[in-house]
Amino acid sequence: MSASKRVVSSLCARHFTPVWRKTLAVLLVVALLAHLYGLYKPAEPGASEWFSNSDKLLHFLGFAVPTTLAVLLARHWWPAVVFAAHAVVSELIQAWLLPGRDGDVLDVLADLTGVLAALGFCWWLQRRASATADSKPM
Repeated sequence: MSASKRVVSSLCARHFTPVWRKTLAVLLVVALLAHLYGLYKPAEPGASEWFSNSDKLLHFLGFAVPTTLAVLLARHWWPAVVFAAHAVVSELIQAWLLPGRDGDVLDVLADLTGVLAALGFCWWLQRRASATADSKPM
């Protein structure tokens, strides 16, 4: 079995090894801290973008990465619902409560696209792991 197939199989195993669970948990905490900082940090006057609409890429990644890690760790889809709700709530908070920040419908769309991409990736991992498990000789 190739190294990539072993990683996929172990990521999608019904029960993670303790090392995988700890690794996923640490990565999730780091991703959540970056996620929350990016969404709720104060506005920086004169901050420039890397390229036009680069913030949409950051929104996409800021939701795709923690959603993927949370779904893998929980072994269920419900974290995606939490992140989808947070996509809308975070933009409302930015619009109404954070000075110098504004809510943007396109940011919500980028956030939700990240959540859907995470679900698609986890679904693909699960299918691949199932196919690998089914192809093992008995």
